[in-house]
Amino acid sequence: MNWQMSDESLNQKQLLVDESLFALGNGYLGVRGNFEEGYPENYQTIRGAYVNAFYDQATINYGEKAFGYPETKQKIMNVIDAQSIQIFLGDDAEPFSLFTGEILSYSRKLYFDQGFSERKIYWRSPTGKEIKLKFHRLVSFVHRELFAMELTVEPVTFNGKISIVSTIDGAIHNFSDQNDSRVASADETGLDVISSRTEGDHSIVLDQTHTSGLQVACVSSLESSVPSTKRVDSSKESVDTTLSFELTQPVTITKRSIYTDTRRHGEHPDEKGVAILKELRENTFSEMLEKQHLYLNDFWKTADIIVEGDSLMQEGIRFNLFHLLQSAGRDKFSSIAAKGLSGEGYEGHFFWDTEIFMLPFFTLTNPDLARHLLRYRYTTLEYALARARAMGHQKGALFAWRTITGAECSAFFPAGTAQYHISADIAYSCVQYYLATGDLDFIKKYGFEIIAETARLWIEVGHYSDGYFRIDDVTGPDEYTAIVNNNYYTNVMAKFNLMWAAKTYHLLKMDDPGLLQELADRLQLSDDEAGDWNKASKAMYLPYDGKLKINPQDDTFLQKKVWDFENTPKDHYPLLLHYHPLTIYRCQVCKQADTVLAHFLLEEEQDLETIRHSYDYYEKITTHDSSLSTCIFSIMASRLGNFEKAYHYFSVAARIDADNTQGNTKDGLHLANMGGTWMAVVFGFAGVRIKEHGLTLRPSIPEKWNRYAFHIAYRGTILAVEINRDSVNLSLEKGEKIQVQIYDHAQTIFADHPITIALEKNF
Repeated sequence: MNWQMSDESLNQKQLLVDESLFALGNGYLGVRGNFEEGYPENYQTIRGAYVNAFYDQATINYGEKAFGYPETKQKIMNVIDAQSIQIFLGDDAEPFSLFTGEILSYSRKLYFDQGFSERKIYWRSPTGKEIKLKFHRLVSFVHRELFAMELTVEPVTFNGKISIVSTIDGAIHNFSDQNDSRVASADETGLDVISSRTEGDHSIVLDQTHTSGLQVACVSSLESSVPSTKRVDSSKESVDTTLSFELTQPVTITKRSIYTDTRRHGEHPDEKGVAILKELRENTFSEMLEKQHLYLNDFWKTADIIVEGDSLMQEGIRFNLFHLLQSAGRDKFSSIAAKGLSGEGYEGHFFWDTEIFMLPFFTLTNPDLARHLLRYRYTTLEYALARARAMGHQKGALFAWRTITGAECSAFFPAGTAQYHISADIAYSCVQYYLATGDLDFIKKYGFEIIAETARLWIEVGHYSDGYFRIDDVTGPDEYTAIVNNNYYTNVMAKFNLMWAAKTYHLLKMDDPGLLQELADRLQLSDDEAGDWNKASKAMYLPYDGKLKINPQDDTFLQKKVWDFENTPKDHYPLLLHYHPLTIYRCQVCKQADTVLAHFLLEEEQDLETIRHSYDYYEKITTHDSSLSTCIFSIMASRLGNFEKAYHYFSVAARIDADNTQGNTKDGLHLANMGGTWMAVVFGFAGVRIKEHGLTLRPSIPEKWNRYAFHIAYRGTILAVEINRDSVNLSLEKGEKIQVQIYDHAQTIFADHPITIALEKNF
């Protein structure tokens, strides 16, 4: 059970949300869950299809521009629309619409285990014609370019002429919202239709971006299960294909659409699309569904989290993990955008969200995909090196805060470029991936260079004072506090970055001295520089307040007045939409977890008392205006033994999109929070940590749950973890043996020899 989401609402606001909730994708292509037949003209819609990392470029216009500000930005393009299928009944061509006539029954579902969406409709037209309709659609995980739809029309009281009109439309525009900085604004980006034509049974539309010169093509075919007459009408911007027949029995219409682009398919993507469609033409929709199901069976074997006793949370978890899979890029051009492939919020940019909130799920369930995501960052390293030079640094790599290709796209530097921590975040994730997989080949080919170049950045940015290494004028994760000295999160992550740069340097020196010499020659590295990294790491200044027994967020945070929460109207959240940034910056108020996040990622840097006091302090002044926040507060509440609070924060995180609690799901799903939901279970309730000395667990269980279970992929093994009210059950599903620490006690699990230990209630 709980393998599907359903919603039967026809309310305009909910339909906008459902367009995101019912979106389908495969990491390359994403299609929003719009109605094939469309909505009434007075209904707003964000009708969209997106190719991951397919972008146009626009000039950033500043009122006052300073040196080093990025001059251009990239934006994901809403590409050619292949969703449209309209139905006309009878000689009078009466159009089908859920907003006319009478709905006798209606259901809409998204199937997480089978990878398709479905609408079932029993409809009576205004003139009394009754038919049943069934729409199925999928974006294939097996054939990345394929978007397929199947429509079944069944007569009830109506027998007569029916026409099915399929449209491929190239005249598409992006959505913009001038009143919300989290959504794209209007600019000169866009698509021009280069050609709109037919070749045999294929409808073909080719578009090109205004500025970047990239091309995207859609090649489509339409077939019916009964003999029909066909008419094709082409305009400069679109192709309409009409199939007409007598409806006397159930009839099935199959529409296959292939998306190709110049970034992946080279020149003439339309021709490549035709070739791919010809190869797939013999695949029936049932066969496509079967392939989809097999793919997802394999995915869910390791990825699933089973929860007994809490159906809403079970649905929320699986919904989130399914969309993470749908959003993850699988090639060197792409990663996971903040909204995935479900909408245009944040203009399709990749942030630190990917590495800190989404990558852990893939690292511990699908390490091959995690490697792809980290490799994307390596392909952007040249941009990070150039950005560091533009910021005045002689060495090092500063990764872009917002980007598609690797170039910085953030125009507001206090909450963008100043977040230098992104470079340490990426290095941290490379290390976590290595510790979880033992993939030394990754370190040799990609990871070491990322870790070393980001370590160089900290030597450039920081300085020694009073024997400490300090980092000035940066912004931490909390975007309600900007341009500060010694942000705790930034400093402790930089410390880790520097330490592991020295560690991996010496690791390669011992394992593959020849390769290290090649890297040292190319990067102009030396033993002395590795020594500098180690020295700075050990000397890193980490703010501490002895009176409050907490880690201050930065040097001056505790000197500010606390935000007046009591007199802030509820409708003034999120604060960023109602107050000037300086008003917010001058107060103690946090948009999201900052120091608390640092205590999760690097808990060994502080004793438990400091972590507890910090948690209690920051919880009181955190608004959770960011969707990245509640999952972290849940994890750390679990670590501190406050399981009721941990469940509360988790329950909020698990259904942010399913229940549209932040009010902006229409602009796309909150992918980082979705990854955070998985973390809140695995790292929170189960207490999993990946350390240099191995895998550790500290399991607990929410009061409302009877049982939960999940898998961990660790160094070539698959560990099955089951936690119920009284015990923890561990078994090895792949591999010969694994050593773990549970509640700080070492355990060895052998293949075919599961172990059971008592669940500790107080620890």
